[in-house]
Amino acid sequence: MIITAENILLIGSVLLFISLLAGKTGYKFGVPTLLLFLMVGMLFGSEGLGLDFSNQKAAQFIGIVALSIILFSGGMDTRFEDIKPVARQGVLLATLGVLITALLTGSFIYLLSAILPGIELSFPVCLLLGSIMSSTDSASVFAILRSRGLKLKHNLRPLLELESGSNDPMAYLLTITMIQVITTPEDTKIWYVVLMFFYQMAAGALAGFLLGKFCAYLLRKANIGNDSLYPILILAFCFFIYSFTNLIQGNGFLAVYVGGLVIGNARFLHKKNTRNFFDGLTWLSQIIMFLTLGLLVNPSELWPIAGIGLLIGVFMIILARPLAVLLTLWPFRMMTFQSRIFTGWVGLRGAVPIIFATYPFLYDIPGANTLFNIVFFITILSLLVQGTSIPWVAKKLHLSFPQRKKHRSEFEMEFSEDIKSAMSEVIVTEESLRFGNRMMDIPLPDKTLVVMVKRGDSFFIPRGGTEIRIGDRMLIISDDEKALKQAYDELGIDAYR
Repeated sequence: MIITAENILLIGSVLLFISLLAGKTGYKFGVPTLLLFLMVGMLFGSEGLGLDFSNQKAAQFIGIVALSIILFSGGMDTRFEDIKPVARQGVLLATLGVLITALLTGSFIYLLSAILPGIELSFPVCLLLGSIMSSTDSASVFAILRSRGLKLKHNLRPLLELESGSNDPMAYLLTITMIQVITTPEDTKIWYVVLMFFYQMAAGALAGFLLGKFCAYLLRKANIGNDSLYPILILAFCFFIYSFTNLIQGNGFLAVYVGGLVIGNARFLHKKNTRNFFDGLTWLSQIIMFLTLGLLVNPSELWPIAGIGLLIGVFMIILARPLAVLLTLWPFRMMTFQSRIFTGWVGLRGAVPIIFATYPFLYDIPGANTLFNIVFFITILSLLVQGTSIPWVAKKLHLSFPQRKKHRSEFEMEFSEDIKSAMSEVIVTEESLRFGNRMMDIPLPDKTLVVMVKRGDSFFIPRGGTEIRIGDRMLIISDDEKALKQAYDELGIDAYR
């Protein structure tokens, strides 16, 4: 087939369509959609339907662009008040936790290479492999926690998202450092490596904060005639933050996360539309990134390393990650043991380790292909084992709230973030009409008002004498969440339905 723009668009659209269908089907069975995107890429790859893609540089570029969008969007969706109580824990997990994971994993791999026949890896290469897989993957964590709508106790969700959004710099630095040790061992200076780590972290955080503040200021002052251009402006800032930070040799991944965090907590016009735009763009980025990485691997090359990949993967899931979490969080006595165990379990590997696994190719590291295949195998194992079991583990550890059933909203309304009132949509039941079927008979707290009713295809504003029927949908507004909960109790409706 001759490669043309039309062929690329045709193949790309087919891959996206099949990925969406696979993701929808897999969600019903509890399979992580990101794993299915990987599988679709492998299915269409050179050993599947024959789509040949073996360009590591192109895959790395696609991964960096997609990861920038994912981290930026994740920061925008995170509130300062949520991460403030867990900031110290998150930062320690993103630095010390990653380092411990890399050391434990690298040492275990070296032990395996000494015991198992046919595996010859030097200690620096073993540490390189451990470093590549040392960080949790932000794309996987954000996607699984948010797509499942999992509500966790003890601020666990912001802790896990903060860690996964900010631990890539540490893994990146460890990976690049070990590559330098392998390629030019005589030029490696430990003091320089430590100094560069602190500089990259500080430069990334500062650049993200300052550029995020500047973007928020510009959004408040700019008067763009076309409302659709606001999300485009913010997307341009996302890429600018990453590229500018890398230009000054800071860590761009940390910068885009911090920048998104600052912008997401600022006030500006069309904020809801912007978040919807980035939500869709994030899913598109995840699909494209995992499809690309799936196309990059040859499934036949996974079988020879399946044994060692399984041993390393099980070690990371059962020992390395939990032990790193327990040691890192040891000073925080207020954190429950169940919370520590769950944090250790959510050590998802995903796109980031695979992207980092392309770096040995670029530096001509011996055995780079083997390292890549091992990382890919462990990513599949992690998504399959940990990704599918997160809701179950949270429930068994009594760390999840009952999930409220989602109904398609019939009222396309929402408040500005400056308004503290709470709004909800309820379906009238027989219990709600126990005192009568007129609006004035329905027991509602003083702080709650029914502003609209939907019956069939009709909408109307109720008055005191309006007849209300079972099955009607009422849009109710309360002063705050406490008053809204009281309204649910008065109406005889389960808040988690």
